[in-house]
Amino acid sequence: MIGMIIRFIVSALVLMLMSFILPGFEVAGFIGALIAAIVIAILGFIVEILLGDKVSPQSRGIVGFITAAVVIYFAQFLVPAMSVTWWGALLASLVVGVVDAFVPTELR
Repeated sequence: MIGMIIRFIVSALVLMLMSFILPGFEVAGFIGALIAAIVIAILGFIVEILLGDKVSPQSRGIVGFITAAVVIYFAQFLVPAMSVTWWGALLASLVVGVVDAFVPTELR
C-alpha cells in the first residue's frame, strides 16, 4: 500500500515537471497532478484489461506509445486541473516511456 502511494506521488511530480517543460501539457498544482496520476493509472488499467498487455506502456512499442498518448489525452476530460493537446499528449507519452525505462513501475 505504501509503495502504491509513493508511486502516485512520484507520478504526480513527473506530471508537474512535464507541465513546466512540455508545450501543450498543463496541470494545475500538486493535487491536480495527483488526481491526474490516479485517473491516468485507472484509464490505463481499463485499457489494458480491454485490449490486453500489448497496449501497456511497458511493452514500449508503437502501440503502447500511442495508447499511452490517447489515455493521457482523454484523462483531461475527467480532470478539471489538466489541459492537454494532442501534441502535448504525444510528448508526455514519450516522456512517460523514457521514465518507465529507467524507473520500473512494478517489482519483478
